[in-house]
Amino acid sequence: MTKQKQFNRRQFIGTSAVAAGGFMLPASNVFVSFKFARMDDNPSTDHFWYRKPPKVPYIDSQNKNMAFSFTDNEILLSNDNSHTWHYRKNFSDAKNITFSHIFNNGEVLFATRERLYLCTKKLKSYNEIIVKDTDNSDYLPHTPKNPDNPGWYFHTLTGNDSWIINGKEMLVWGNYGNVIGGATPLNIYYSVDNGRTVKIAYSFGENPYFSDNGSSGGGAGGTLLGNSNNPIICRHIHSVAYNPAEDAFYACTGDGNRPKGWECHWLRGKYDAAKDDWSWQVIITESLNSRYKAGGINFVDGQMYWISDANGPEPYDRGIFRCHPADIANPKSHTLLFNPKYESGTMIIEDRVILATHVAVASPFTLGFIISPDLGKSWFEYDIKEFGSFSPSRIHKKNAEGWFRLDLRTGWIDRSEYMFIKPK
Repeated sequence: MTKQKQFNRRQFIGTSAVAAGGFMLPASNVFVSFKFARMDDNPSTDHFWYRKPPKVPYIDSQNKNMAFSFTDNEILLSNDNSHTWHYRKNFSDAKNITFSHIFNNGEVLFATRERLYLCTKKLKSYNEIIVKDTDNSDYLPHTPKNPDNPGWYFHTLTGNDSWIINGKEMLVWGNYGNVIGGATPLNIYYSVDNGRTVKIAYSFGENPYFSDNGSSGGGAGGTLLGNSNNPIICRHIHSVAYNPAEDAFYACTGDGNRPKGWECHWLRGKYDAAKDDWSWQVIITESLNSRYKAGGINFVDGQMYWISDANGPEPYDRGIFRCHPADIANPKSHTLLFNPKYESGTMIIEDRVILATHVAVASPFTLGFIISPDLGKSWFEYDIKEFGSFSPSRIHKKNAEGWFRLDLRTGWIDRSEYMFIKPK
């Protein structure tokens, strides 16, 4: 294990006006984001610049120069790195958007709590997409006991959810639910045709601890949801990622050790494009206080990286780890790159920069970040206290100007604001 430098925890003071860096022009009814004349005018640490624009519109996803956002009743699209929003469309349920993805061709797939929609380029039109089950039948959302809690069918914790495979963009993601919004069945979804068809790649079993009893997080005694033929249960899906070296997908889930089954699993999946068919294998089932209760799966140079949010009974097996994918089930073959000491499940790697985050309600950090500028050789931690207490999540790959976009959640999961980070 490489010896780590002593990390720095710093608070960089900046006025809220400078940190926000944005305004709205009501006369033209177009949102505009202020752009600093010089990069160094943005607040910064030794290793990255950061900024937090106004939270309206809420910027939900980005891809290269494109960004997708929403207000309570509109969806918007930018083609200049979220500085202006010239494309917009009325959408009455926009406040309930929980997922979005911008395809490389400029079309946008987005979801409310239980409904999925595909927008044409420049938001000219949208139509609802009915998911197809593994047998190609229509997969329809259940009728909720409480209409205000229909479930988060499509919400995900990862911002990087598509890859170019054999020359085509392939979108694959798993839903994180059963916390707020109602009980939800857990699925891994995919699309190979830019969202025109969305299918289920894998469906988890019926979890009696998160049935639809009408509550916001699900519970016992309600309607069972999920695949009745699958004994593998989980609370939600933490991460799905693709390893090009194997042409294989990996997924990990949480959360607990239940009497009727543990919920922390790792799965490996292979997709047969010619047959449009998946094969999945559960390769690990482990306790919630282990390194396998995790998220942020990434692959670089054939190596697997992930971050553990182990909790429950001590001792905790936490950290940022690396191994060859074939050794994932063998802890002795893992390299502990960094131990943040506190549970965390969000991480992205791009251009050999590792960016991970702390959970505000599970650490002493107000708004905590972990960064390695050299793929794990050195590590630094920062606390951006002037923005307030948040748990960063769902980090999107850098836009055309080099900025990561990420959610700022209150508590564990409640959507609040967002921010940008640009490595130096």
